[in-house]
Amino acid sequence: MDYKKRQWIGFGLIIVFLLILLSTMISNLNSLRKNMTEIVDDRYEKVKIVLDMRQLFSQSDREILYAALNEGKNKAEKSVEILEKNQSAIMKDISQLSSVVNTADGKRLSQQLNDQYQSYTATETKIIQAVTNKDNNANLESLMNDQMAKRSEVTKTLNDFKTYQEKLMDTKVDESQKNYESTLFLSIIGSVIGIIFVSAILLWMLRKLSQDLSSIAGVIKDIDYHNLSSIPRININTKDEIGDIAHSFNAMAESLEQYNLNEKKYTQEMNDQNWIQTGLAEIGTMYQRIEDIQVLANRLLTKLAPMINASFGVFYLRKGDGKDTRFIKLADIAGDGENIGREAFRVGEGIIGQCVSEQKSQVITHIPDNYQLVTTGLGQVSPKSILIAPVIFEEQVVAVIEMASLETFTPVQEKFIQKVLETLGITINSVEGRMEIERLLKESQAQTEELQAQSEELQAQSEELQTQAEELRMINEQLSERTYEAEEKSHQLEETKKELEEQALELQRSSQYKSEFMANMSHELRTPLNSIIILSEMLQDPKDSSTAEEKREFAQIIGSSGQDLLTLINDILDLSKVEVGKLVVEFEEMNVSEIPDLLYQNFKHIAKNKGLSFEVKMEDNIPALFYTDHQRFQQIMKNLLSNAFKFTGDGSVDVHFKKADMERVYKHVQGANPTIDWIEINISDTGIGIPKDKQELIFEAFQQADGATIRRYGGTGLGLSISREFAKLLGGNIICESVEGQGSTFTLFLPNLPEGVNVMEESDVKDLIAASVEAERCQEQDITFDTLVSFSEEQQKEQANSNKLTGKKILIVDDDNRNIFALRKVLEAEGMNIITAQNGYECLDILHEENTIDAVLMDIMMPGMDGYETMQLIRQQEQYQELPIIALTAKAMKGDRAKCLKAGASDYVSKPLKVDQLLSVLRVWLTSTVVTR
Repeated sequence: MDYKKRQWIGFGLIIVFLLILLSTMISNLNSLRKNMTEIVDDRYEKVKIVLDMRQLFSQSDREILYAALNEGKNKAEKSVEILEKNQSAIMKDISQLSSVVNTADGKRLSQQLNDQYQSYTATETKIIQAVTNKDNNANLESLMNDQMAKRSEVTKTLNDFKTYQEKLMDTKVDESQKNYESTLFLSIIGSVIGIIFVSAILLWMLRKLSQDLSSIAGVIKDIDYHNLSSIPRININTKDEIGDIAHSFNAMAESLEQYNLNEKKYTQEMNDQNWIQTGLAEIGTMYQRIEDIQVLANRLLTKLAPMINASFGVFYLRKGDGKDTRFIKLADIAGDGENIGREAFRVGEGIIGQCVSEQKSQVITHIPDNYQLVTTGLGQVSPKSILIAPVIFEEQVVAVIEMASLETFTPVQEKFIQKVLETLGITINSVEGRMEIERLLKESQAQTEELQAQSEELQAQSEELQTQAEELRMINEQLSERTYEAEEKSHQLEETKKELEEQALELQRSSQYKSEFMANMSHELRTPLNSIIILSEMLQDPKDSSTAEEKREFAQIIGSSGQDLLTLINDILDLSKVEVGKLVVEFEEMNVSEIPDLLYQNFKHIAKNKGLSFEVKMEDNIPALFYTDHQRFQQIMKNLLSNAFKFTGDGSVDVHFKKADMERVYKHVQGANPTIDWIEINISDTGIGIPKDKQELIFEAFQQADGATIRRYGGTGLGLSISREFAKLLGGNIICESVEGQGSTFTLFLPNLPEGVNVMEESDVKDLIAASVEAERCQEQDITFDTLVSFSEEQQKEQANSNKLTGKKILIVDDDNRNIFALRKVLEAEGMNIITAQNGYECLDILHEENTIDAVLMDIMMPGMDGYETMQLIRQQEQYQELPIIALTAKAMKGDRAKCLKAGASDYVSKPLKVDQLLSVLRVWLTSTVVTR
C-alpha cells in the first residue's frame, strides 16, 4: 500500500469517526430540542387552551346566574348574547384541543369534555328559555341545580386534562434532562476515543514512513562517491511513494553506473586515440628527410614493431606492372638471417598475395605449426597473431607489411596500423619520386656536362640557326595568315554545305509536289482528250451507223471537252505570265453594287441542283464604285465560290460584302495603307471544313490538303494558291478560317486603288510557283453528261457486231461521265453489255451482286476509293482471282504500269485511249482467259 493511500485511509477513518460522533450528538440534541419544543409549544398551548376554556366557562356561569337573578328582559337578552359568544369560543377551543391531542388519554379526556359541555350547554339553553318565559322558581331552581352539577363535571374534566398535560410536561422535562446528560457523556467518551484512534492512525502512518526513510538513508550513506561503478540498491518493494522513490533511486544508480562505465570507456577511447595520434606524430616525424625507400622500410619496421608489440616484421615493395608485377622483400626485423619471410611473391600467391588482390588487411590468430618461429636468446617461440596489411596509393597496392606478435593484436593496434597505412602510401610515392628526381638530377648533371661541351660546338651553329629562325619566323607568319584564311574558307564552305543541303531538301520536296502536280494535270488534260479521241474515231469509222442525233451528241461532247482543254491552256498561259512577272493587272472602275446579282445569277443553278441555300448580302457602307482589276476580281470570286459549292454537300453557301475592319487588315495584309478604303468579302459554307494544320498548306504552290489519287472532289487543287496571288497583285490578301466537319470561311481583303499598285518585284514573283486556276466544271458537266446517256437497250443491241466480243458483259469503273459515255458507245457498238460504276465502292457492290462480269475497265484516279485499292480488294476474293481487269489511267507517270500490275491489273492502257488498242486488249483477255465464278 502506497503512502498516499495510507494517508487517505487514515484520514478517512478519522473523518468517518468524527462524522459518527457528530451524528450521535446531533441526534441527541435534536431529541432534546424536540422535547423542549413539545413542552413549550405543544403542552403549553394545550394548558393555555384549558385555562382559556375555564375562564370562559366561569364567565358563562356568572352570566347565567345574573340572568336568573335579574328579570329584566333587556338584561336577559344581553346575557344570552354573552353566553352564546362564550359557547362558540368554548366549542372552538374544544375542537382545537381535540385536533392537537396526540395521546389516547388526551383524546379520551377531550371527548369527555366535549360530551359534558354539550350537556351543559343544553342545560344553559333551558335556563335561558325559563328566564325568558318567566317560569316558576321551582323549575328554574331545578335547572340551576342541574347546571351546577354539570358545571362541576366540566370543571373536574378540565382540571383532569390540565393535570394530565402537566404530568406529560414533567415527563418530557425528565427525558430532556436525561438526553442532555447522555449527550454530554457521549461527547466526552467520543473525544477520548477519537484522540486515541487518531493517535493510533498517525502512529501507524509515521512508523512505516520512518522505517522506509531510515532504510533509504542507510543506503545513501553507503554510497562510495569516489567509485560509482557499483552503487548499493534500496530493497523496498512497496507500491507507494516510498517504493517509487526506491525504484527511482535504483534506476538512477543503474544510470550512474552506466554513465561511469561509459565515461571509463570514453576515457579509454580518448587514451587510445591520444596514443594513436602520438604514434602517428612520431611516425610522421620519422618520415622527414628520408630520401631512400630502403631507409624508409628499415626505419618504419624499427619504429612500428615496439609500438604494437610485434616480435618481427617484413616490408615488401611493388616492382613491375601488369603480369610482371611482383612484391620484393625490402626490409625485415628480428630475423635470424635469410630465413625470415619470402624473398618475393606475386599477386594472389598465398594469404599475403590474396590480401594484395583484395586490397584488404587481415589478422590471423590461428597460426599453423610450421610457421616462422620467433627467435630469442633462450629459444624459439611460436607467435600468437599475424597482421598482413597492404599499402594502397591511388587504388593500387604499392607495398605490403607483415607483422607477427607473441600477443594478440588489439583493436587499437589494428586501427593504429590502418592510420599509418593511410599516409604510408603517399610517403612511399613521395620517396620514390624524390629518388627518381635524384636519379634524373644525376643524369641531368652528366648530360649537362656533356651538353656544355656540345654547347660550344652548337654555339657556332646557333648563329647560323638564328638566321634561319628569322627566316622561319617570317614563313611561319605567312603560314599563320594562310591557315586563318583556310579556316575562314572552311567555315564558309561548311555554311555553304548546310545551305546546299537545305536547298536540296527543298528541291526534293518541290520535285515531289511538282511530280504530283504534273500527274494531276496529266489526268485533267487526258480526261477530255480521251473523250475527244474516242468519239472522233467513231465519227471517222466508215462503218459507223450512228444516227444524226447521236452524232450531234458526239459533237457536243467533243466541243465541251475541247472548251475544257482551251480553258486549261489559257489558265496555264496565265500562270506562266505570273511566274515570269509579266501578268498584266489593269485597274479600272468597277460597280460593286452589280456584283451580288451577277454572282447569284452565275451560281444559283448549281445551288439548286445540289439542294443548297445560297445568299449574297452587301452592307450599305460599301462604296458604289471601286477601283481594281475587274477580270481578276471575278476570277477570284469564281474560284472561291466554286470551291465552296464543290466541298459542300448540304447546308448553305453565303457571300457577305462589308467594310473591312482595319485591325484585321493590319493583321493579315502586310504593309496595308490606312488612308484608302478597304472592303472585306466573306465566302462561308457548311461543307467538310479544313484541318487547322492544313489551312495554310492549301494556299502553297503544288500542295493540296489531299493530293493523293483518292481525292474526293477532283481538280488540280491549285485554284486557292493562284487566287491568293491574284489577291496580292490587287494589293490585298485571302485568309481561311475553318473547323473540320463544320465548314469554312474564306475572307478576301481588297483595297480601293484608283492609281493602281506598283508592279511586283521579280524576286517576289519568282516565289510564285506555277499553279492552275481551278475551273469548276464538275457540277455543270454532271448535269450535261447525265442528259447525254439516253440510248435504249434495243438501239445498243442493233449496233452490236457479231464478233468475238459480242454478248460479253463489261464493267466500266470511272468517275468521269464523258469517258463512260464514250466507252459505252464504242463497246456497245461491238455488241457488248455495259455496266458502269462511279467509284471503287460501287464496283465492289456490283461484283458482290453480279457474278457474270467478263471483264472490268478500271480507272485509277477516282474519289473515295481509287483503282489501286479497288483492284487489291477484288483480287482478295477467290472467285475473281482470274477476272480480267484492264487499268485505264490518265496519270501516265514512270512506274505506273508496274504499280497497276502489282495492285492486281491484268493489263494496262493509258489515256487518251485508242479504240483499236483497247478492243485488241479486250479480245486477248476475253478469249484466252476463263473467268472463275
